[in-house]
Amino acid sequence: MPVVQQGSINTTALWVPDVYTQIVAPNNYLLNGLPTNVIGFVGTASWGPVNAPTKVSSMPSYNQNFGNVMPRLYDMGTAVWAAVLNGANNINCVRVTDGTDTAATATLTAASAADATAIAAAINAGSSALRGPSQVVVASASTTTVTITAKYTGSTGNTITASIGPASKVSQTRVVISLPGMLPESFDNLGAASASPASVTLAGGTDGATNITSSVLVGVDTIPRKGMYALRNTGTSIAALVDCSDTTSFTAQVAYGLSEGTYMVGVTPAGDTIANAVSTKATAGIDSYTFRYMFGDWILFNDTINNVQRLISPQGFVVGRMSALSPEQSLLNKPMQGIVATQSTLQNKIYAEADLQTLAQAGISVITNPIPAGNMFGDRIGCNSSSNQVINGDNYTRLTNYIAYTVNAGMGLYIGKLQTPKARADAQGTINAFLGALWKQGMIGDVNNPTQQPFSVQLNAANNPANRVALGYMQIDVAVTYLSVITKLILNIQGGQSVSVTVNSTTPAR
Repeated sequence: MPVVQQGSINTTALWVPDVYTQIVAPNNYLLNGLPTNVIGFVGTASWGPVNAPTKVSSMPSYNQNFGNVMPRLYDMGTAVWAAVLNGANNINCVRVTDGTDTAATATLTAASAADATAIAAAINAGSSALRGPSQVVVASASTTTVTITAKYTGSTGNTITASIGPASKVSQTRVVISLPGMLPESFDNLGAASASPASVTLAGGTDGATNITSSVLVGVDTIPRKGMYALRNTGTSIAALVDCSDTTSFTAQVAYGLSEGTYMVGVTPAGDTIANAVSTKATAGIDSYTFRYMFGDWILFNDTINNVQRLISPQGFVVGRMSALSPEQSLLNKPMQGIVATQSTLQNKIYAEADLQTLAQAGISVITNPIPAGNMFGDRIGCNSSSNQVINGDNYTRLTNYIAYTVNAGMGLYIGKLQTPKARADAQGTINAFLGALWKQGMIGDVNNPTQQPFSVQLNAANNPANRVALGYMQIDVAVTYLSVITKLILNIQGGQSVSVTVNSTTPAR
């Protein structure tokens, strides 16, 4: 009396008299939307892995993985900080260097060559006093000397201390590795006690952040991937190459954004003019919905870690604030936190209507104060860099990527199935259920026909002719109506002594 999964036996070729029970999977396959709050930054740091995407969720999390914020151009921690202040909590960080980065080192002396070897092995592989190998250093032994090397390159390694002294057992050695901000790592009972206790601070660690160029930030798209391309397949929905204003990198960013469904955020140089920004944008060839171009009105930021107020790129604020919005929303007119001033507001300059019109027509947005919502800092234009007015809003980029990549990720379960009427109905039902949920949540719709379904899913003989079906194709055509973002509010006000007003007698709606 076998019990099997449906489809694992040929039910038309059974010979043995018996009961055959098949477990049938649920008919309804549901799509769960992919996260849209995953953001990515590529920049420099004083610690951490290089060209390896690493997840952080807060500033303490960033500091533990990449060291403190550094007051310099291309600093990844600065952008992460601005993003966290505006709601970001799911961040992929890729550290890059100019190739001159080095790891800090120091040496300790053991009682014997054998003890030196035992100490190095314990640090690298873990001991009974530690669950695993050291998280901050690696070690090597040569005669009685133990060389301690920071696990990562960078100046943060210069704050690591290593001490050797008496262990919990008599005549034994303990080594303690300490990095500020992390729990000390203790390696106990390692060979004979050393001649005398000693403590050293590692030195010689450098960041490799002096000669960063746009090509370093962009990286290479061959394995092992570097720079921007290290973010591939991480689900990053919005990303920025920190402080990168080099227009020669923008076409590569656009191509990457289109291939990964990532909304790339670029910036013009600090203190740029509107005329120059418009001209360089036209020359750069970035008329694309996948790229957001921020005007170079950089942000005055209160860096409490380094006790200085400094100008930083608007990218971190834009990426962070957008990540906290649902994908059908626009960044337009949304307040932002952590901004002391902008280069313009520092000089008491207010954008004229003609200035804003020039930026909007060019597909360039800007952070300023005030915004239509009031006297607060926020995004003033809310556009991507496309010249097509139908698709140049943030909502088009983010919602289109969300729908496309969710469906792409979830519909793979139909590959390998027989194309039967049931399989077609199931596939069509899967997408209908997903889009129906978006409609119910108010993420899509037609405001003029609010009760009419704002999407269609076609899967029938009309778009699946027999000759294509015979070759293994199954085509699903989906059309979705997005809700529009209010960008222009027109108020018609008529007043005067001669104006006649007719008031309905109905009770006002509450």
